[in-house]
Amino acid sequence: MLNVKVLSGSMIAVFLAVGSYLGALSRPGAAVARVGTKALPEVAKVAQKTPSASLTISERGIGAAKLGMTFGELKKALGSTALFKVERVMVDFEGVAVSQSGKVQYWIIYPGRTKLKDGDVIEELMTDNSNYKTAQGLGPGMTLKQAEAIYGKATLGYNTSYEPVEVLVFANQPNKKIMFAPKAEGRRYAGIYGASQGSLHQTNKYQPNAVIRQVRVVK
Repeated sequence: MLNVKVLSGSMIAVFLAVGSYLGALSRPGAAVARVGTKALPEVAKVAQKTPSASLTISERGIGAAKLGMTFGELKKALGSTALFKVERVMVDFEGVAVSQSGKVQYWIIYPGRTKLKDGDVIEELMTDNSNYKTAQGLGPGMTLKQAEAIYGKATLGYNTSYEPVEVLVFANQPNKKIMFAPKAEGRRYAGIYGASQGSLHQTNKYQPNAVIRQVRVVK
């Protein structure tokens, strides 16, 4: 589903997908950066709060929803506590919003103009629910400044050859199956971009109020 294009003179890879995907800027990877507890005690405190299994974002999935399980298996696992509603989430893609206690927990993403059946395998998940976090403490709503202290320098970017959706990658994020999207309230883009040649725009600078908007996990 994803095509990979490597930029010359750089270790940053841009994942470009058909239709609605811009993809994600990526760097082949180093180990997760350690947090200095004296320099950034508030960030270290966040990172040390390992989420419960039911609220964890990992390369395997989001909470109870696991990549590779069928839609029917997830419905059975959640039982009557969950509601399922089809929504258009991106151009050419739809999502089943999985809600519990009146709040959307995450979406199961699948190609548009099709219907997700109980026997279909889950291949992509997305959440903007701040209750869900990675084992290192990253999740929707976290500031990019805090996230950088855990996962290393952030690179933000978008590509005008595709839908200009902004994405980001951290220099030391441990798994490229987990993708992040940023936002800055009141701004079109969270990144601060200078002049760019061609369709690709990327930067390490971002607005002071930039946060992680959503997290996607792909198979």
